[in-house]
Amino acid sequence: MRSKPGTTGAERPLRASAAALEAMVQADRTDHFIRRDNRVFAGTHLIIEVMEATGLDSEPRIQAAFCKAAELCGASLMHIHTHKFSPQGVSGVAVLAESHMTVHTWPEIGYGAFDVFMCGDADPWKAVDVFKAAFETEDIAVRELLRGAELSGEKA
Repeated sequence: MRSKPGTTGAERPLRASAAALEAMVQADRTDHFIRRDNRVFAGTHLIIEVMEATGLDSEPRIQAAFCKAAELCGASLMHIHTHKFSPQGVSGVAVLAESHMTVHTWPEIGYGAFDVFMCGDADPWKAVDVFKAAFETEDIAVRELLRGAELSGEKA
């Protein structure tokens, strides 16, 4: 929620009319907003649950999966940072020009929690097959959020 200087922000939520949002998108396509099914939104955010997986304790495997996912999704990889925990587990982030990918793993139970958020022309759904192959599993659940859909009064 945004607020005017000197206010708490509780007065009114940030909302743009659909017409105002469409005018902004038409006037400046550098905003990288997505237009799909007569909707305008900031980006697609996938919450990916990887289960019964292998290799989730390997920083090189996670980094390689991030690199391949970025490439196949059509995203521009800016930076990857991972951290290996003791006795096991890895957390990591891949910063993209189009947003980011993150992971937190629990290799002792074969579980990885991935987020893939992309705007513009990048297709985050292509990351799902990359993660299936990289971590040798078919047991994946995906939820999709359309980020910023509420700006035009829509619910994702």
